[in-house]
Amino acid sequence: MDGVESSARKRARVGVDLTILALVGIVLIAALGAGGAVLYKDYYSPSAFVTRYLDLLSSGRAADALRVPGVAVDRETLDDAGLSPTASEALLRHAALAPLTDVRIESEKAVDDGFAVTVGYSASGHPGTTTFTVTQDGWEGVAPRWRFDDSPLAVVDLTLRGADQFSVNGFAVDRRQVSAAGMDAAPLDPLPLLVFTPGLYAVTVDTAISESSGIGVLADTPLATTPLDVQTTPTEEFLSVVQERVEEYLTSCTSQEVLQPTACPFGMEVKNRIATLPAWSIVTQPTVTVEPDGSQWQIPPTDAVAHVEVEIRSLFDGSIQTVSEDVPFQVNGTIVILADGTASIRVGSPEDGPAG
Repeated sequence: MDGVESSARKRARVGVDLTILALVGIVLIAALGAGGAVLYKDYYSPSAFVTRYLDLLSSGRAADALRVPGVAVDRETLDDAGLSPTASEALLRHAALAPLTDVRIESEKAVDDGFAVTVGYSASGHPGTTTFTVTQDGWEGVAPRWRFDDSPLAVVDLTLRGADQFSVNGFAVDRRQVSAAGMDAAPLDPLPLLVFTPGLYAVTVDTAISESSGIGVLADTPLATTPLDVQTTPTEEFLSVVQERVEEYLTSCTSQEVLQPTACPFGMEVKNRIATLPAWSIVTQPTVTVEPDGSQWQIPPTDAVAHVEVEIRSLFDGSIQTVSEDVPFQVNGTIVILADGTASIRVGSPEDGPAG
């Protein structure tokens, strides 16, 4: 009897041990499954792939971001997406990137042949959201590899009025150096610039002639074109130079001892003959302003006053009359910025001579 009871107790202990082992196995399998799920989510999921790309942008690693599968594009891809195939790559660098912070995954949804990953972020303090489409790109061992189905690059079409030199997020650019047309680039033709999305791109101008505070655009849609139109304003230095040149030009007009100085905005008509040569002077110089005129500048009509001293002989009786008269007139003009950065200032109509 004792042997039978001992054998039964042993079988019971074995059963308990087996149950414990089974429970331990289940727990281990569950733990491995949970660990695998966490590992997949953090390192191998579509969201993890997008997060790594955004981390590269956040740390300013533009060159590494370009090497992420699916980021770099060729001209054919740009053309197929309706973007300019000649878009400049000048802004795809560390120096042109603005801060990208508070990056977070908002959703990950299965779509045809891939996943749509929506992220939220703050670009230079401006909140935004962007959706990326990623697709599987083979395997790395037992883990899936991913690539962007649509490149996260986009194009900013910049129209810059009154300047050829500008900065984007502090990175200096010259239109003529990055345009596909080079030195033949038309000033008002939009300049297509490839950019990373998401990102805020602020254009500033600070030259001797023109200036503009930061005017920015948030590029938040992959393979899309965002227009940006920037109108500069003349600098105080430029206004001072224009004022000086106009005054010099008008003063030079007074040296002509005729009633109608050639290529000058003032003059006098008389029906009789002059007995002495006219003497001109400028009583009130114009207060010159400068306004945008397409890609160039213009001097809008501005009031001024000249003065003439002349003796007039009457054709009727030969008597002489001394004329001392103020002659109001208006000054206008055009200003063309030449290729070397200097300004050609022309007072009056196009057939009039340049002021300098």
